[in-house]
Amino acid sequence: MNASELRDKTPDQLREQLADLKKEQFNLRFQAATGQLENPARMKLARRNAARVLTILNEKAAPAADAE
Repeated sequence: MNASELRDKTPDQLREQLADLKKEQFNLRFQAATGQLENPARMKLARRNAARVLTILNEKAAPAADAE
């Protein structure tokens, strides 16, 4: 997932993807706590992807806030 792909999505699609990423983070933390996590790098990737989605959402919200 890269930022250019995310910029093409609507804010609703981005919020849905963010919810999915948060669920994935939760599941990965649960796996890490129980010792079942096979790839610890996925935790970092999920966290960065969630931050990337939030950044794009904030970029899309900024022009709307300036118009008011």
